[in-house]
Amino acid sequence: QLQFVESGGGLVQPGGSLRLSCTASGFPLENYAIGWFRLAPEKEREGVACISSSDGSDNGRITYTDSVKGRFTISRDNAKNMVNLQMNSLKPEDTGVYYCAASCYKDYVITWGHGTLVTVSS
Repeated sequence: QLQFVESGGGLVQPGGSLRLSCTASGFPLENYAIGWFRLAPEKEREGVACISSSDGSDNGRITYTDSVKGRFTISRDNAKNMVNLQMNSLKPEDTGVYYCAASCYKDYVITWGHGTLVTVSS
């Protein structure tokens, strides 16, 4: 059964940085669009960033939700079968559990992994 594993979360002060990683055993991430999502307390899960497959019609297109543009960067490391999310200039409102999935749209995701908790607080 396909299962994503997220890592890299932690406690960081406002203005700090974290790098999240997403991988899946036996599943070549480079062939699929991979999205990062977050679930904040008392909020709905939202898409944060997505990178399309480079061999699809979207040709590796990258999208971000407006609140993270200019601060977050999504990238692939195909050698390690990972998709990373570099998060800079973190704000308290970035706090939440971050998940990755093989889709840019949360409604298309059937099963979520355990996620990784990001807490931005002084």
